[in-house]
Amino acid sequence: MTEHVDHVVVGGGVMGSAAAWQLARRGREVVLLERFAPGHDHGASHGSSRIYRTTYPEPTYLDLAQEAFVLWRLLEADAGEPLLEATGGVSHARPDQPSARRTEAVASAFAARGIPFEWLDAVEAARRWPGLRFEGRVLHETTTAGRVHADRAVAALQRRATAHGADVRYETPVRHLEREGDGVRVVTQHGELVARSVVVAVGAWSAGLVAPLLDARDDPAGSPTLPLVVTQEQPAHFAPLDPTLPWPSFTHDPGPDAGYPSGVYGLASPDGVKVGFHAVGPRVDPDHRDRTPEPTQLEALRDYVRRWVPGADPDDLVPVSCTYTTTPDHDFVLDRRGPVVVAAGFSGHGFKFAPAVGRVLADLADEALGGTAASSASVRPDLARFALARFATVPVP
Repeated sequence: MTEHVDHVVVGGGVMGSAAAWQLARRGREVVLLERFAPGHDHGASHGSSRIYRTTYPEPTYLDLAQEAFVLWRLLEADAGEPLLEATGGVSHARPDQPSARRTEAVASAFAARGIPFEWLDAVEAARRWPGLRFEGRVLHETTTAGRVHADRAVAALQRRATAHGADVRYETPVRHLEREGDGVRVVTQHGELVARSVVVAVGAWSAGLVAPLLDARDDPAGSPTLPLVVTQEQPAHFAPLDPTLPWPSFTHDPGPDAGYPSGVYGLASPDGVKVGFHAVGPRVDPDHRDRTPEPTQLEALRDYVRRWVPGADPDDLVPVSCTYTTTPDHDFVLDRRGPVVVAAGFSGHGFKFAPAVGRVLADLADEALGGTAASSASVRPDLARFALARFATVPVP
């Protein structure tokens, strides 16, 4: 028998779970479908830690980041457990790098918005955080940066969505989505649903599910595509040499001639000091990846820790395997085509925004049913930056 529901969310990672939580809090009828079992590690939302920080000069991202901070605290109160720990965050770069100029722009944006920060020289930064080496001026985001416990956050979003009335179904793979009338037919391994709106937030599996739903009838400017790249990334957890050392979240750009494939991010976690390169892994099929660390990149990561993270042991590490799903411009996709809401391309910097992205997705899903956004966000970020139209192709006459 076919079920008929108002909202279906496909994908129980952090973004889909946040959308279900936001919809359920509004009293909406919502079913969340997750392909795998709870707490799985097949996608990009697992693990013990993600960076939260506000280090963007762009108003749209700043709006989302500041909203997310408030909503993380709201989720903590709703769930009754801590999820976001404020440790402070630091950003530094070789002074001749473009990222150093970007950090200056971030500081200007902080000053304009009243976000607490300070500038430190490399010597003072190393005195405060002896587990790290620094170069150039160091931007310290003092009170609004830290780390989110990823696994606990996803579990809390799903648990609270359920408490607010959502129907969360695990081990329910979605085989096919197709437009049907004003809604969408959702074909799963266990049956079919017809939803008035569908939020698709399936990370590395996005293109395959979404592409058949992108109909030019919804956009006279052209037929949108979803040009996502899926890679297998391999950060690692390194054992701290002194468990009592303080650790901020950190980013560092040592420059392209330093011998590393990209800039580096890191933070302390329950599993050690997590350090990783950004979006440099090999392309993969998310259903057929071996999770084996690429030896050249792993050795480069160990060399970075040896040179720049004196508080961690470069020879005592546990590699991590996860998927990155990115767009060509590394901006998100947050858009609606008729009854279909698309959320994709978050990897590398998306997790921190999750509760605010969930609010955006809930607004779009409500609008698909002819309603108006019901969120209480004081600032509504401009979503034009995240529109599918930027990938539109002109229809052939």
